[in-house]
Amino acid sequence: MLVEVDGMGRPNTALVISESERSQLESIVRSRTMPHSLVRRAKIVLLSAAGGSNRAVARRCGVSAPVVSLWRSRYQRDGLAGLHGELRPGRPRTHEDEKIAALLKTVLQTKPEGATHWSVRSAAAKSGISKSSVGRYFALFGLQPHRCKSFKLSTDPFFIEKVRDIVGLYLNPPDKALVLCVDEKSQIQALERTQPVLPMGLGYVEGVTHDYFRHGTLTLFAALDIVTGGVISQCKPRHRHQEFLSFLKHLDTNTPADLALHLIVDNYATHKHSRVKAWLARHPRFHLHFTPTYSSWLNQVERWFGLITQQAIRRGSFRNVRELMDKIDQYVKRYNEHRRPFIWTATADSILAKVERICKFIYGTSH
Repeated sequence: MLVEVDGMGRPNTALVISESERSQLESIVRSRTMPHSLVRRAKIVLLSAAGGSNRAVARRCGVSAPVVSLWRSRYQRDGLAGLHGELRPGRPRTHEDEKIAALLKTVLQTKPEGATHWSVRSAAAKSGISKSSVGRYFALFGLQPHRCKSFKLSTDPFFIEKVRDIVGLYLNPPDKALVLCVDEKSQIQALERTQPVLPMGLGYVEGVTHDYFRHGTLTLFAALDIVTGGVISQCKPRHRHQEFLSFLKHLDTNTPADLALHLIVDNYATHKHSRVKAWLARHPRFHLHFTPTYSSWLNQVERWFGLITQQAIRRGSFRNVRELMDKIDQYVKRYNEHRRPFIWTATADSILAKVERICKFIYGTSH
């Protein structure tokens, strides 16, 4: 069947599309994530199916009439698949699958002589493949032999129970209670740089001397509210049970008296001191929940310690401990003005399943 004649005098064959195809094409046209070329091709097909001539559709889409004719015919021949274009031949592969597999096996299962890990150069010398090709294969298969991650599995006999207890507090906090992640960042040094800091400029980063004068240390006690993200803090000169007991009293004073306090703490000895236990017995609204051994990542306040270290301490220069303390107090005050809670999403089952997979990989058992 012939329809309206296009601007060049040649009749167009009617382009007929089904309702399902129209729906898919309209979805592509509305997309903000698909490639622009694909969106434009879908628009060409829709306008052509509506009866537009090649020139009219070309003006609407900002292309030439032959381009419209090309995608009309491609759609008539291949349907939606035709809009994605055709694969074009490229340079033939240089290395066979067996050679690439041998390279991967070498890197994954062996160590180079006299070194702890393979580099691009050493792997290239071993396999006979060029350094640039080895680098591409490393990137393609996600191999990073120059990097490693540290880990530590908990040996706590009550690991499962403690994980379920703490994650339960995060995902379903109790009513009429505050859940506070409590810990201490000890031995924070008041370091004064030996030379002035070079300010950041266009094209170069801030310069800080690697040497410094030491002016003493302090310990930062902090309690993070998991619901509001607010932080209650105190700076102490030392890190003993006396200071921890003083911080508990500080929490008792600075939180509503009608709320129970559930504190998530680690297994440091000061948290289990006899005097601390005696004080807690006299203050029944306090409930301590201990993280498993080697599992500080379960305590959300550790993430906040990372923030204050990066943003206020590590690159600072302090002439004395008082100056360091003032900087910490200033940061905490500013942080609380714009506080936001950390969002905990991992369930206890997902954590335990991940630990089980690691145990099976290392020991061949889930225990």
